[in-house]
Amino acid sequence: MPRRLRVAERGEVWQVDFGMVQKVRPGLVVSVPFGDLDRALVAIIPHTTSLRGSEFEVAMPVRFLQPGAFMIQGLVAVPPKLLMRRLGVLSPDQLAVVEQRLRRWLGLEA
Repeated sequence: MPRRLRVAERGEVWQVDFGMVQKVRPGLVVSVPFGDLDRALVAIIPHTTSLRGSEFEVAMPVRFLQPGAFMIQGLVAVPPKLLMRRLGVLSPDQLAVVEQRLRRWLGLEA
């Protein structure tokens, strides 16, 4: 079985360097850990404080984040080196809300 590098776990929120356009902001890890044969990428949903009222913004009060929402439509894959520091972890119920909205946006609802 391939060895897995511990970088970030699904449901964790990290401070992420998204580059000049999106800047440094919190992001929610929604991917599973990658193995040795996989590309070293982590799927992240960015968090924003600039809300538009879209159904694909998931707002939830989290003690380690400013008021805002996770931008489902901002889903991006980044290399682990862009994850700066872990801020906290969403509860299973909170993660389930994000997952449901992500499935809806991707057209994966059953």
